[in-house]
Amino acid sequence: MPHHGPDSAAAASPRRARRRAASLGLGIAALLVGVIAASAGLVWRYAASLPPLDLTAAAARSTVVLDRFDTLLRPFATADGRWRLPVTAAAVDPRYRAMLLAYEDRRFESHPGIDPVAILRAAGQWLAHGRILSGGSTLSMQVARLVEPRHERSLKAKLRQMVRALALERQLGKAALLDLYLALAPYGGSLEGVRAASLSYFGREPARLTAAQAALLVALPQSPETRRPDRFSGRARAARDRVLDLAARRGVLTPAEAEAAKAEPVPQARKAFPMLAAHAAEEAVAAEPGASAIRLSIDGPLQARLETLAAERAAATGPALSAAILVLDNRDGRVLAQVGSAGYLDPTRRGAIDMTLALRSPGSALKPFVYALAFENGLAHPETLLEDRPARFSANYAPENFDLTFQGTVTARRALQLSLNVPAVALMEAVGPARFIARLRAAGAGIQLPREAAPGLPVALGGLGITLTDLARLYAGLARGGSVPDILRRAAEPEASGPEHRVTEPVAAWYVADILRGTPPPENALPNRIAYKTGTSFGYRDAWAAGFDRRVTVVAWIGRPDGAAVPGLVGRVAAAPILFDAFARLGTEPEPIPPPANVLNAATSGSLPPPLRRLQRDGADMQGPALKIAYPPDGARIDLSLAGERAEERDAASPGLALKALGGVPPLTWLVDGQPVAQTARRRAEWVPGGAGFARISVLDATGASDSVSIRLE
Repeated sequence: MPHHGPDSAAAASPRRARRRAASLGLGIAALLVGVIAASAGLVWRYAASLPPLDLTAAAARSTVVLDRFDTLLRPFATADGRWRLPVTAAAVDPRYRAMLLAYEDRRFESHPGIDPVAILRAAGQWLAHGRILSGGSTLSMQVARLVEPRHERSLKAKLRQMVRALALERQLGKAALLDLYLALAPYGGSLEGVRAASLSYFGREPARLTAAQAALLVALPQSPETRRPDRFSGRARAARDRVLDLAARRGVLTPAEAEAAKAEPVPQARKAFPMLAAHAAEEAVAAEPGASAIRLSIDGPLQARLETLAAERAAATGPALSAAILVLDNRDGRVLAQVGSAGYLDPTRRGAIDMTLALRSPGSALKPFVYALAFENGLAHPETLLEDRPARFSANYAPENFDLTFQGTVTARRALQLSLNVPAVALMEAVGPARFIARLRAAGAGIQLPREAAPGLPVALGGLGITLTDLARLYAGLARGGSVPDILRRAAEPEASGPEHRVTEPVAAWYVADILRGTPPPENALPNRIAYKTGTSFGYRDAWAAGFDRRVTVVAWIGRPDGAAVPGLVGRVAAAPILFDAFARLGTEPEPIPPPANVLNAATSGSLPPPLRRLQRDGADMQGPALKIAYPPDGARIDLSLAGERAEERDAASPGLALKALGGVPPLTWLVDGQPVAQTARRRAEWVPGGAGFARISVLDATGASDSVSIRLE
């Protein structure tokens, strides 16, 4: 028998140990495989028991209205009052994305939705310390919690998040999942998503952020209510600084950059969301309910400049006044700016009312179209002579000029530039009011007559209703050779392909444009730059100014939205400066409109064909209306203190009572109780009463005609 010495026994012992270790290892491995298999089976059965993941609520976004350059004009909250603006990772500052992944999920690009390393680390910390120090959540698991909110914090809830995270990764992919996090992450209050937070806390889009801003946006979703910078700025700063420190340790920032970022202050309050073109945005959302993004044709920077202009001018003109401005691109009728009021949120000016769509009286702003129709029909030429003298056009209609004076014989060019009333009415009589209204309506303007009355001669002076938008379209038609554009409000909206709307023919349109370009500008403005016309409605309720060059048309309005009279509100004084300032803020030089073919150039009326030299009114009564005192009315009782207040507004040194006459032939002589008090070539005068009591006021004209009234002064 072989002899086994001590050395043989020693050699056999390690071999047996290795066999036992291998056997134990295989047993443990088999056990682990069994546990993993059983766990996988349990997880699979648990996952199969869950209902399908519903992403409908997660897909809801705030509607955003953008300008033509895709810049945000105005966002709208979701149906449940949340600010959840659409955003993608591509539209967010890359440094923010790098900080986010470094802080929240370093292995986001490689794990399948759950990070085993992070989970094991969290489990080890839990076993070692007896409490959860880190949850091991990935961004995918956080998205799962945001998509399917649950308040309980348990192993079952964590398991559900893990299962959902795996499903989201398979269903969406990394890019879409990151976009979902950026849109849904909570930032305190009603703010959801990095874009809403960036706009609210910093007043800027998240495409460009400072290191401090990016770090704060990374830190807030961890505890959005307790770290809100507008309520707990100290906690917000501490959380932000921890993100900066970690970003420096992991190489996203240099230590110097992190320290510099810590010196940046934390915002103390939320900022208002952008609200440019508020009326246009509201109307667009009403027209397209449910749309996620609506792109308007508006030029955002121009809109901002004109909103500031409207607010400044309305405030300078008086209380309760609003202002509106519309800018059209003459090429296609696209709206470049739509200022509906002097302040959308200003209740004292009724700012919520869009005055670009309100029906108002245009005053003299429609006179150019009377002239255009007369030119088109061969009734007149810019050099045709017209009579600006007292005239009666019917038994009850004898128009007067705004200043109650007459210019005598003038050319049509001069009459339109001075906005004389009698020549305009004479041309309207020749054209025909019904024909004039029919032409405006055929051009697409929504004209409204008082109580749907038949058109009469007063429509030449604004005796009808029209919106600022329709007035702008008509003026754009003059700039386009008579072709009136349809209004286009969307950036990509195609031009209408229907029949053309014309307000006049090209030659007539150019005649009017050429005349209006020579209209004397308001004070401190340069002449011969834009073609423009002003208008003042009856009773000083509306002041208008409409102007155009080859490229754009601008219409400005100022007045009270409730239609109340505003003494002294005159188009040339109140609206024309707004128009000229609006053109200045366009940032380009005005361009004149080139003349079309077949323009009849004439230096004087004498060089015109005989029928065009002078407008003839067959059988017209040119003797003028009878002399009559218009103010004060007969039997009036006048409070001297109020009369003084009114006069004080005009001239502090002249507390008089205004006297006004209609008709007659100047000069006029005013008498009180038989004593002369004033003689003037105008139809207005002023008398300073000596005290209370009855007074008889009389007026005499150059022909000896007279009128008298009796009043009582109190």
